[in-house]
Amino acid sequence: MANQADLPIHDMAERHSGLTEALADMQTEAAGVCLGRHHHSPTEFDLHRHDVCMAAVVKWKQADEHVRRAYANDTEATEFGACACVLAAVELIGGLVAVARAENGTGADYYIAPRGTTIEDLEGTVRLEVSGVDQGSESTVNNRLKEKLVQASAGNSSLPAMAGVVGFKAKLIKLADLNAGDRGN
Repeated sequence: MANQADLPIHDMAERHSGLTEALADMQTEAAGVCLGRHHHSPTEFDLHRHDVCMAAVVKWKQADEHVRRAYANDTEATEFGACACVLAAVELIGGLVAVARAENGTGADYYIAPRGTTIEDLEGTVRLEVSGVDQGSESTVNNRLKEKLVQASAGNSSLPAMAGVVGFKAKLIKLADLNAGDRGN
C-alpha cells in the first residue's frame, strides 16, 4: 500500500470551498463510522471513472462508542459518509472540488469544478450527485450509479452532470459522467 495514493477524506474544507470545516469534519467522521462497520484502517478501495481505474488507500480514525451512537441512523451516516468519499474521489481522479451545495431540483448534491474555480463562474461547474451503499457487491454499486445518473438527468439544470457511488462493504467508488445527449433539458 505504500506507493498508492491516499483518498483525501481529511481536511477537505481546506481544498473544497463549497464545504465548511464543520460540514467536512462531520462527513469525514460519518465516513469513518461507515468504513469501520466492515474494515480496519487503512484499507484499499478501487476507484473507477470511465477507463481510469486506480487503487487508493483510505485511512480513518476508528469510531468509539460515543461517535457510533451519534451516527446511529445508518441511512444518514451512509449519506454523509458517501459525500466525503465521493468528493475525495473526484478530487483524486479528476482534480475537481466542491464549490457549492446544489439547490433542490437540480438532480445533484454539489457543484464541482477544477481547483481555483469560484462559484461566480457557475457555467464552468459540473453537477455531482452522490450516493452510498453500506452493503452489497459491485453490482449493487452499479445499479445505484444508474439510478443516480437518471436522477441527474431529470434535474432542472442544463449544466453537465456526473454521479458517484461508494460501496462501503465492497471497497469501491464508481464515478460516471452523464452524457450530454442523456439530459432531458
